[in-house]
Amino acid sequence: MKFTTPYRPSRVLAGVSIAAAILLATVACSSGQETNAAGQTSGVKSGPITIALLQKQGDQQFFVDQAAGAKAAADKAGKVTLKVIDLKSDSNLAISQLDAMIAQKVDGILITVPDQQIGPQVISAAKAANIPLIALDDPIKDASGKEATFAGFDDHSMGAMAGDQTGPLYQAAGWNASDTRILSAYKPDLSVCVDRAKGSEDAFKKAIGSAEAPKTIVIGTDMSSPDAQNKAGAVITANPDVKHWIVWGCNDDNSTGVVTALQNSGVSPENIIGVGLGAYLACKDWKAGLTTGNKADVFVSGIQVGKTAADAMIGLLREGTPLPPKSIAKTFEVNAKNYKDVGMTCN
Repeated sequence: MKFTTPYRPSRVLAGVSIAAAILLATVACSSGQETNAAGQTSGVKSGPITIALLQKQGDQQFFVDQAAGAKAAADKAGKVTLKVIDLKSDSNLAISQLDAMIAQKVDGILITVPDQQIGPQVISAAKAANIPLIALDDPIKDASGKEATFAGFDDHSMGAMAGDQTGPLYQAAGWNASDTRILSAYKPDLSVCVDRAKGSEDAFKKAIGSAEAPKTIVIGTDMSSPDAQNKAGAVITANPDVKHWIVWGCNDDNSTGVVTALQNSGVSPENIIGVGLGAYLACKDWKAGLTTGNKADVFVSGIQVGKTAADAMIGLLREGTPLPPKSIAKTFEVNAKNYKDVGMTCN
């Protein structure tokens, strides 16, 4: 299955598997669909379809874009209603809203959970109601450890793209490890963040070769820019002898929050190498022509993920096209000079 990007027809979001998997053993009574011998939905519903999109931190630009991508897919398909629900960072809200969507007998569920620990409960509830489910962005597993169908990113590789850019920038700056620190900001109990941080660290060390790497300080955040900024402030105050700072994070909110804290504390942008993931905040500095510590980024398209997940769900419900176990989005290394070349509009 091939998914085209709304930015450029040449970019794709590939389903990473030949074999197709679906979460359900039976089909929803409310959907009027049939199942084949493998227990997969045969896709005979030609009438109206309703899909719930449940998002954590729905006010973040990435998730705003994700909802827009899903809505575009729904509008194009026709007779598809998309219900977008912001779960904020509240696991209890996630469960209650999931139950509400099940009670309303939606045909499919797309969800980014606020906490991966509720994964088994989410999967179990959808399965009991015979409603197909795709996990977006943050993988979740059932009680046996089996992963739900997923649409998102290869997190270690995405983090590595940040490290690949950071290494040469550090070397070009001529900084020393002794008076430089790496601030790595992320939610430590979120697996995708751990993978991204590890990818950044591995690629950075590879890029600088035998040179000594600066020490890393981990800043635990709730994934929001204000929290990253607040948490970084205490770290900066506690390290007055540090002259140079490298910043990376699990998303653009983390990295930009830390960069903002550094600049607000009087650190010159020339002494900051911030390389984020998402580019939806860093590009605003670049678009405005600001001198900023946000030196580079990794562009990931929320629109693409939302569109891909919705297309897959619609294909399953309407055509019986099996869900690919994983759909992995392409990512792009960007900076102030080239971000427009990969189709970024920087809203």
